[in-house]
Amino acid sequence: MSQRKPFPVDPGVMAAIRPMLHRDLSRVVALHKAMGTSLWGRLGTDFLMTLYRGMLRHPDFIGFVYEEPPRVRGMIAGSSNAQRLFRDVFRSLAPTLVLPVAKGVLLDPKLIPPLLATPRYFRLSQPASHVPAESMFCSFEPELRGKRVSGHINKVLFDELLARGHKQVKITTEWDNEGAVRQLTSWGFEEAGRFRFYGKEMVVFVLDLEACERVEAVSRHPGPDPRFA
Repeated sequence: MSQRKPFPVDPGVMAAIRPMLHRDLSRVVALHKAMGTSLWGRLGTDFLMTLYRGMLRHPDFIGFVYEEPPRVRGMIAGSSNAQRLFRDVFRSLAPTLVLPVAKGVLLDPKLIPPLLATPRYFRLSQPASHVPAESMFCSFEPELRGKRVSGHINKVLFDELLARGHKQVKITTEWDNEGAVRQLTSWGFEEAGRFRFYGKEMVVFVLDLEACERVEAVSRHPGPDPRFA
Protein backbone atom coordinates (compact mmCIF):
# COMPACT_ATOMS: atom_id res chain seq x y z
CA MET A 1 0.00 0.00 0.00
CA SER A 2 1.37 3.42 -0.93
CA GLN A 3 2.03 5.66 2.03
CA ARG A 4 0.11 8.89 2.60
CA LYS A 5 1.54 12.13 3.91
CA PRO A 6 0.69 13.06 7.53
CA PHE A 7 -2.77 14.55 7.84
CA PRO A 8 -2.68 18.40 7.66
CA VAL A 9 -4.46 19.26 10.92
CA ASP A 10 -6.42 22.50 11.25
CA PRO A 11 -6.21 23.36 14.99
CA GLY A 12 -9.54 25.20 14.87
CA VAL A 13 -11.41 22.22 13.43
CA MET A 14 -9.67 19.79 15.77
CA ALA A 15 -10.55 21.93 18.80
CA ALA A 16 -14.25 21.70 17.89
CA ILE A 17 -14.24 17.87 18.05
CA ARG A 18 -14.96 16.24 21.40
CA PRO A 19 -16.34 12.95 22.78
CA MET A 20 -20.06 12.36 22.36
CA LEU A 21 -22.06 12.84 25.57
CA HIS A 22 -25.61 12.11 26.64
CA ARG A 23 -26.58 15.77 26.27
CA ASP A 24 -25.74 15.54 22.55
CA LEU A 25 -28.20 12.78 21.74
CA SER A 26 -31.05 14.84 20.31
CA ARG A 27 -28.69 16.40 17.77
CA VAL A 28 -26.88 13.11 17.12
CA VAL A 29 -30.20 11.41 16.40
CA ALA A 30 -31.23 14.22 14.05
CA LEU A 31 -27.92 13.91 12.19
CA HIS A 32 -28.30 10.12 12.00
CA LYS A 33 -31.80 10.46 10.54
CA ALA A 34 -30.47 12.95 8.00
CA MET A 35 -28.41 10.14 6.44
CA GLY A 36 -31.68 9.23 4.74
CA THR A 37 -31.24 5.58 3.76
CA SER A 38 -30.32 4.30 7.23
CA LEU A 39 -32.62 1.49 8.33
CA TRP A 40 -32.37 2.56 11.95
CA GLY A 41 -33.11 6.14 11.00
CA ARG A 42 -36.30 4.97 9.32
CA LEU A 43 -37.35 3.29 12.58
CA GLY A 44 -37.72 6.73 14.13
CA THR A 45 -36.44 9.04 16.82
CA ASP A 46 -37.51 6.92 19.81
CA PHE A 47 -35.62 3.91 18.48
CA LEU A 48 -32.46 5.92 17.83
CA MET A 49 -32.55 7.69 21.18
CA THR A 50 -32.81 4.36 23.00
CA LEU A 51 -30.08 2.81 20.87
CA TYR A 52 -27.59 5.65 21.36
CA ARG A 53 -28.26 5.77 25.12
CA GLY A 54 -27.37 2.09 25.25
CA MET A 55 -24.25 2.53 23.14
CA LEU A 56 -23.00 5.43 25.27
CA ARG A 57 -22.98 3.08 28.28
CA HIS A 58 -20.87 0.46 26.52
CA PRO A 59 -17.05 0.42 26.76
CA ASP A 60 -16.71 -0.64 23.10
CA PHE A 61 -18.49 2.47 21.81
CA ILE A 62 -16.43 5.42 20.54
CA GLY A 63 -18.38 8.52 19.56
CA PHE A 64 -17.26 12.04 18.71
CA VAL A 65 -19.15 15.19 17.76
CA TYR A 66 -18.17 18.34 15.90
CA GLU A 67 -19.59 21.32 17.77
CA GLU A 68 -19.88 24.96 16.76
CA PRO A 69 -21.69 26.42 19.77
CA PRO A 70 -24.54 26.51 20.35
CA ARG A 71 -25.10 23.29 18.38
CA VAL A 72 -23.52 20.02 17.34
CA ARG A 73 -23.13 20.01 13.55
CA GLY A 74 -21.54 16.63 12.91
CA MET A 75 -20.92 13.25 14.48
CA ILE A 76 -19.11 9.95 14.05
CA ALA A 77 -19.93 6.67 15.79
CA GLY A 78 -17.43 3.83 15.87
CA SER A 79 -16.53 0.85 17.99
CA SER A 80 -13.52 -1.13 19.10
CA ASN A 81 -15.68 -4.26 18.70
CA ALA A 82 -18.88 -3.49 16.80
CA GLN A 83 -20.30 -7.02 16.85
CA ARG A 84 -19.98 -7.29 20.64
CA LEU A 85 -21.31 -3.76 21.10
CA PHE A 86 -24.54 -4.41 19.22
CA ARG A 87 -24.98 -7.89 20.68
CA ASP A 88 -24.78 -6.52 24.22
CA VAL A 89 -26.88 -3.41 23.55
CA PHE A 90 -29.70 -5.24 21.80
CA ARG A 91 -29.80 -7.96 24.44
CA SER A 92 -29.95 -5.49 27.31
CA LEU A 93 -32.44 -3.14 25.64
CA ALA A 94 -34.66 -5.70 23.89
CA PRO A 95 -37.78 -4.97 26.04
CA THR A 96 -37.30 -1.21 25.60
CA LEU A 97 -36.79 -1.42 21.85
CA VAL A 98 -39.87 -3.53 21.11
CA LEU A 99 -42.31 -0.60 21.08
CA PRO A 100 -40.22 1.74 18.89
CA VAL A 101 -39.57 -1.08 16.41
CA ALA A 102 -43.25 -2.01 16.32
CA LYS A 103 -44.24 1.61 15.70
CA GLY A 104 -41.71 1.90 12.88
CA VAL A 105 -42.91 -1.30 11.22
CA LEU A 106 -46.56 -0.26 11.48
CA LEU A 107 -45.74 2.98 9.70
CA ASP A 108 -43.61 1.23 7.08
CA PRO A 109 -44.10 -2.56 6.72
CA LYS A 110 -41.32 -2.61 4.10
CA LEU A 111 -38.88 -2.41 7.02
CA ILE A 112 -39.61 -6.02 8.02
CA PRO A 113 -37.32 -7.79 5.48
CA PRO A 114 -34.23 -5.65 6.24
CA LEU A 115 -34.87 -6.00 9.97
CA LEU A 116 -34.89 -9.77 9.63
CA ALA A 117 -31.67 -9.59 7.61
CA THR A 118 -29.82 -7.36 10.10
CA PRO A 119 -28.41 -10.18 12.31
CA ARG A 120 -26.46 -11.48 9.29
CA TYR A 121 -24.53 -8.23 8.81
CA PHE A 122 -21.42 -9.09 10.82
CA ARG A 123 -21.06 -12.55 9.31
CA LEU A 124 -21.38 -11.20 5.77
CA SER A 125 -19.18 -8.13 6.23
CA GLN A 126 -16.30 -9.67 8.17
CA PRO A 127 -13.13 -9.85 6.08
CA ALA A 128 -10.93 -12.94 6.22
CA SER A 129 -8.43 -11.11 8.44
CA HIS A 130 -11.19 -10.54 11.05
CA VAL A 131 -11.37 -6.85 11.97
CA PRO A 132 -13.46 -6.11 15.10
CA ALA A 133 -13.00 -2.31 15.02
CA GLU A 134 -15.44 -0.45 12.80
CA SER A 135 -16.45 3.06 11.81
CA MET A 136 -20.25 2.74 11.71
CA PHE A 137 -22.04 6.06 11.20
CA CYS A 138 -20.84 9.50 10.15
CA SER A 139 -23.08 12.51 9.40
CA PHE A 140 -22.64 16.26 9.02
CA GLU A 141 -24.71 19.27 8.12
CA PRO A 142 -24.43 19.80 4.34
CA GLU A 143 -23.01 23.30 4.84
CA LEU A 144 -19.82 21.78 6.28
CA ARG A 145 -18.85 20.08 3.01
CA GLY A 146 -15.50 21.24 1.75
CA LYS A 147 -14.32 22.36 5.19
CA ARG A 148 -12.42 19.09 5.89
CA VAL A 149 -14.45 18.42 9.03
CA SER A 150 -15.10 14.84 7.93
CA GLY A 151 -11.39 14.14 7.51
CA HIS A 152 -10.59 15.52 10.95
CA ILE A 153 -13.29 13.57 12.81
CA ASN A 154 -12.30 10.38 10.98
CA LYS A 155 -8.70 10.96 12.03
CA VAL A 156 -9.79 11.39 15.66
CA LEU A 157 -11.60 8.03 15.54
CA PHE A 158 -8.71 6.25 13.81
CA ASP A 159 -6.18 7.76 16.25
CA GLU A 160 -8.31 6.50 19.14
CA LEU A 161 -8.49 2.97 17.76
CA LEU A 162 -4.72 2.82 17.22
CA ALA A 163 -4.17 4.14 20.76
CA ARG A 164 -6.34 1.27 22.02
CA GLY A 165 -4.14 -1.26 20.26
CA HIS A 166 -6.16 -1.91 17.10
CA LYS A 167 -4.12 -2.49 13.96
CA GLN A 168 -7.00 -2.22 11.48
CA VAL A 169 -10.42 -0.60 11.11
CA LYS A 170 -13.29 -1.65 8.85
CA ILE A 171 -15.87 0.44 6.98
CA THR A 172 -18.65 -0.84 4.72
CA THR A 173 -20.33 1.25 2.05
CA GLU A 174 -22.42 0.81 -1.08
CA TRP A 175 -20.20 -0.09 -4.03
CA ASP A 176 -21.62 2.74 -6.17
CA ASN A 177 -21.14 5.44 -3.50
CA GLU A 178 -18.38 7.16 -5.45
CA GLY A 179 -17.82 9.93 -2.90
CA ALA A 180 -17.33 7.51 -0.01
CA VAL A 181 -15.09 5.22 -2.06
CA ARG A 182 -12.96 8.17 -3.15
CA GLN A 183 -12.54 9.39 0.42
CA LEU A 184 -11.71 5.93 1.75
CA THR A 185 -9.11 5.21 -0.91
CA SER A 186 -7.52 8.63 -0.30
CA TRP A 187 -6.93 7.49 3.29
CA GLY A 188 -5.37 4.23 2.15
CA PHE A 189 -8.34 1.91 2.72
CA GLU A 190 -8.20 -1.22 0.59
CA GLU A 191 -11.11 -3.32 -0.58
CA ALA A 192 -11.39 -6.52 1.46
CA GLY A 193 -14.55 -8.09 0.08
CA ARG A 194 -18.07 -7.57 -1.22
CA PHE A 195 -21.44 -8.77 -0.01
CA ARG A 196 -25.10 -8.20 -0.72
CA PHE A 197 -27.12 -6.65 2.10
CA TYR A 198 -30.51 -4.90 2.27
CA GLY A 199 -30.76 -5.61 -1.47
CA LYS A 200 -27.62 -3.58 -2.21
CA GLU A 201 -24.11 -4.46 -3.33
CA MET A 202 -21.78 -3.51 -0.46
CA VAL A 203 -18.01 -3.19 -0.26
CA VAL A 204 -15.83 -3.85 2.80
CA PHE A 205 -12.86 -1.52 3.14
CA VAL A 206 -10.03 -2.03 5.65
CA LEU A 207 -7.36 0.46 6.72
CA ASP A 208 -3.99 -0.60 8.14
CA LEU A 209 -3.80 1.88 11.02
CA GLU A 210 -0.15 1.16 11.79
CA ALA A 211 0.98 1.77 8.20
CA CYS A 212 -1.14 4.87 7.59
CA GLU A 213 0.97 7.99 8.11
CA ARG A 214 -2.16 10.03 8.73
CA VAL A 215 -2.93 8.09 11.92
CA GLU A 216 -1.27 8.58 15.33
CA ALA A 217 -1.77 6.64 18.55
CA VAL A 218 -3.51 9.48 20.37
CA SER A 219 -6.46 8.96 22.72
CA ARG A 220 -9.03 11.75 23.03
CA HIS A 221 -11.90 9.63 24.35
CA PRO A 222 -12.30 8.90 28.09
CA GLY A 223 -14.67 5.95 27.61
CA PRO A 224 -18.41 5.66 28.43
CA ASP A 225 -20.27 8.72 29.68
CA PRO A 226 -19.58 8.22 33.43
CA ARG A 227 -23.15 9.11 34.40
CA PHE A 228 -24.45 6.14 32.43
CA ALA A 229 -21.66 3.58 32.83
